[in-house]
Amino acid sequence: MTGHVTVADLFSHRSGLPDHAGDLLEDLGYDRSYILGHLRHEPLTPFRASYAYTNCGVTAAGQAVANAKGTTWEKLSEDTLYDPAGMNTTSSRFADYDKAGDKAVTHVGAADGTWQARYVRDADAQAPAGGASSTARDMSTWLRLQLANGELGGKRIIPAEPLEQTHVPAIVSQPPPAPAGRTGFYGLGWNVSYDDLGRLRLSHSGAFALGANTNVTMLPGEQLGIAVLTNGEPVGLADSIALNFFDTAQHGKPTADWLDLAADLYEQQEQAGRSPTDYAKPPEDASEARVDSAYTGTYANDYYGPLTSPRRTEP
Repeated sequence: MTGHVTVADLFSHRSGLPDHAGDLLEDLGYDRSYILGHLRHEPLTPFRASYAYTNCGVTAAGQAVANAKGTTWEKLSEDTLYDPAGMNTTSSRFADYDKAGDKAVTHVGAADGTWQARYVRDADAQAPAGGASSTARDMSTWLRLQLANGELGGKRIIPAEPLEQTHVPAIVSQPPPAPAGRTGFYGLGWNVSYDDLGRLRLSHSGAFALGANTNVTMLPGEQLGIAVLTNGEPVGLADSIALNFFDTAQHGKPTADWLDLAADLYEQQEQAGRSPTDYAKPPEDASEARVDSAYTGTYANDYYGPLTSPRRTEP
């Protein structure tokens, strides 16, 4: 698989890497080089026959292209897209977001019902997948570029043929639910689907429990697109705004309560990611803990690296 995997395999999440492989390494503070170098320790699923979303897989693809060009991903994205398109407030560097005087900060819900700016996420380790910061104006420019097959104001920014390839299904991401549901596909960085009229619909959501949620959706055949950016953890708002927008364009009004439906989906995803074990409650037949010295030492792990548990000392 290592000898045959392509950039397209990684961008379409069909490389065989398991779901969100490498994300825990980023959470622990490892940099991009360490994470990409240790993905080889992940157990692989069938190559090109199974879909599993992997931020670090996309990062590996972006890094591979940058390596081939002899540059960094951050400079490559700037030189080939942001600068030529005039997206002057878009960057793939956390430092540029951090130093901006006018920027949104992420918020999470608190137990008392308020929203708090509790976290700051430096996404440089997976910048090709989730490390871009932008503005509504620049995102609208990017949408216009997509809808015009790579042109802006009559100027060719991106070649049309490879851009069109990113809009083509590459793997089944969601098999049709019985008895007559619709199949979901994934292309090169896009969810690819078709509406009731057979029109191509491209979309993607981004969500972090640390306090951000976004949605981008396009109907290329209608030259219609929307980008919704929010600075709060996902509750379905960004997705419902996009769905309401397209409903209103086609039917004159929303056809469903999309906020409740989207919120339920995010809640289901959150529940699915939780461990079924309640670690706050030891099992009734638990053994007594051994003395602290029994647990001290260095534990080896090829994926996570060595973990040293120091001996406790009295203050």
